[in-house]
Amino acid sequence: MEQDILRTLISEEQLHQKVAQIGKQVSADYQDKNLLMVSVLKGSVVFMADLMREISIPCEIDFMCVSSYGSGTKTSGVVKIIKDLDIDLKDRDLLIVEDILDSGMTLSYIKEMLKQRGTKSIKICTLLDKPERRKADITPDYVGFTVPDEFVVGYGLDYDEKYRNLPYVGILKPEVYTKAVM
Repeated sequence: MEQDILRTLISEEQLHQKVAQIGKQVSADYQDKNLLMVSVLKGSVVFMADLMREISIPCEIDFMCVSSYGSGTKTSGVVKIIKDLDIDLKDRDLLIVEDILDSGMTLSYIKEMLKQRGTKSIKICTLLDKPERRKADITPDYVGFTVPDEFVVGYGLDYDEKYRNLPYVGILKPEVYTKAVM
């Protein structure tokens, strides 16, 4: 795996520090609220696990699995719900936890869908923000890092279901994902 990484973009230590910082901010912002953290699987599972351990107030978690990429590198624009939430959202303060916000199309769809379920509030927390790629009108409330328009993997992010287990965020060598297209 390491040989497929062009360079490390965000180190383990940088990730740890930023997640702790976001956890403190979320704890302060959601004090006395009915916090439900929603992880968008699979990419956000590592971030979600670390983030929830940094939150010092009562909260619940749930998981949702959607697909808009398949095995490609660009969103298809079609969102497919693979696993929906199990918890009733009525009067809940939702924090959608995402690994990366790029085009915003999938997250925009999810947010609108969840709004219709009687939530009290919905905010977005993303580990990585790639604003250069934004197509939907959506802005995250909590951002770990703003990243360049490169193909990033690690810390939950994948290419074709691989590289999620890297403990850092790295830039994938273009030849790894372009050879699959040829």
